Amino acid sequence: MTTAEKLAKALIDKKLTCATAESCTGGGVGYAITGVPGSSAVFMGGIISYDNSVKQRVLGVPEEVLATNGAVSSECAAAMAEGARRRLNTDLAVSITGIAGPGGGSAEKPVGLVWFGLSSETGTNTEKKIFPGDREAVRTAAIEHALNLLLGGAVRL
Repeated sequence: MTTAEKLAKALIDKKLTCATAESCTGGGVGYAITGVPGSSAVFMGGIISYDNSVKQRVLGVPEEVLATNGAVSSECAAAMAEGARRRLNTDLAVSITGIAGPGGGSAEKPVGLVWFGLSSETGTNTEKKIFPGDREAVRTAAIEHALNLLLGGAVRL
């Protein structure tokens, strides 16, 4: 059973809903979830906020967060997850913002750096990962990690 299948089953069993806010994965988490038959009962949708203007206008990420911390930060990931949960009215929302490469990295924020947010009624947590490999490897690992975060959140609620 794939992680997406386990997630859909857990959400269905607990009568919970989820949403996504994705940047560097471009909708990959939503794609994985909607590949599971029956996921329409639990997946409300996703917001692909590749550009910072979408992060601000649609998800409500404060301009100060983007100016001070940047799009690839704990603060941005938290605001993205909270914005998706609020906008799509769900029990859980996961966010992903990172640098998939091959360019765009720096000493402080290397290629492979991805911040995740998970928001629920009990609060919002963020997590930082640095994934090795090329663009596709980083994106694939980030998608799988986001699915696992949602699964863990569903199990705890």
